[in-house]
Amino acid sequence: MENDADLPRRIGVYAVERELGAGGMGKVYLARSPGGRAVAVKVVRPELAADPHFRERFRAEVAAARRVGGFHTAPVVDADPDAQSPWLATAYVPGPTLAELVERQGPLDEERLRSLGAALAEALQAVHACGLVHRDLKPGNIIMAEDGPRVLDFGIARAVEATRLTATGATFGTPGYLAPEQARGEQVNGAADVFAFGAVLVAAAGGSAFGGGAPMGLMYRSVHEPADLSALPGELRALVGACLAKDPADRPAPETLLASLGPDPNPDLVPDTNTLALAAPDRPRAAPPVPALAPDVPGGVDEPPRPAPSRKPRVITLLIVAVAVASALAGGLLALTRQGDDKKSGSPPATAPESRRTTPQASTPQASAPPSEPPSPRPSAAPKDRVTIVVTAGSEGSWISAKGHNGRSLFDGTLESGETKEFADKRRIDLVLGDASAVQLVVNGKVIPNDFSPGQVERFTYNRGD
Repeated sequence: MENDADLPRRIGVYAVERELGAGGMGKVYLARSPGGRAVAVKVVRPELAADPHFRERFRAEVAAARRVGGFHTAPVVDADPDAQSPWLATAYVPGPTLAELVERQGPLDEERLRSLGAALAEALQAVHACGLVHRDLKPGNIIMAEDGPRVLDFGIARAVEATRLTATGATFGTPGYLAPEQARGEQVNGAADVFAFGAVLVAAAGGSAFGGGAPMGLMYRSVHEPADLSALPGELRALVGACLAKDPADRPAPETLLASLGPDPNPDLVPDTNTLALAAPDRPRAAPPVPALAPDVPGGVDEPPRPAPSRKPRVITLLIVAVAVASALAGGLLALTRQGDDKKSGSPPATAPESRRTTPQASTPQASAPPSEPPSPRPSAAPKDRVTIVVTAGSEGSWISAKGHNGRSLFDGTLESGETKEFADKRRIDLVLGDASAVQLVVNGKVIPNDFSPGQVERFTYNRGD
């Protein structure tokens, strides 16, 4: 937040009272109209304001955003795309953001998740019907008002009907909620908002669809790794998993979401749960299960109850044991009877055959016995591959993700210039290097040369024996 001394006194005709927050496009201020009405004014960042292409797109978006209606959005009341710092004013909606609510009160239960999802789906319907794509749907842009959730911040929404006005590779939005096509800098449509919708519901349930850490790591996982749906109730996982599909064509439309989550589901629109599960490419593949980790596998569904074991094998086992015990008792009685008879007759007592009393080595003639060998020592633990990462001097740092052979995270974060990190695993180490050109790899003491371009993301896997 800015100090009062740093606040702009006025934006257009609106008197600024305080800063509400900041996002990927600029800062938002609470201000008052000349008549005393509260408005939220968003001011564009200077670097975006200097881009004439952005101004052109912003002007088109403002014109489209004025047409957005619905119960779950904040209407645009004013804007000035030609100001030195372009700005957009919407009606101010009091209440905490979804992010603040979850932080204060904890995760939403299933009923409240469904209610939130229905409201957001209705808001996206209204936005998309006007030819807009929000492009930055996240918990910080959702106000939990008394009369229901409101979606804010159309400042970086993109008009679908507009031509390509964004420079190639430009990416707007918030990592962790960006759709894969957004993270790659490709053109997007309403399916990108549906992806963010899925990530928002995971966050509202107390989870994080793509973990935490550095922004580059979040973006990488959203493109390449399945979403973690473990925080969601089981009934919602298939629907949200479909929203988080990597392919935009596999995501359901807002109408389908509303029909599935609303209080009165429309049977003609609600998709079959199995169909949704198949539509989501993030569902677990036919990989061998890991029993200890199965309940926490991201995107997994609850394990079906196992059938009760049959009692027949148990009965048979008991019968076998009973017969064996009876045979042993009979054999013991017979031996005692014979021993008594032998004593009476003066015969030596009967003994077991030699082969049953001695080990096989003792019963073997000495001449043919193999030379004795010392017992084999227990196999020592397999040596571990050691991978050392050194971020080279002069670089700004690099995001690093490292996982062991069982998928356990060894490290996920940013290493600054000059920092070193070492990882060890007995079978395999999977590495993702956010800025591979800034990283020097040393594997088991051997330097691995690289000639990667600056900013390039690279993935490596080191297996035993490589």
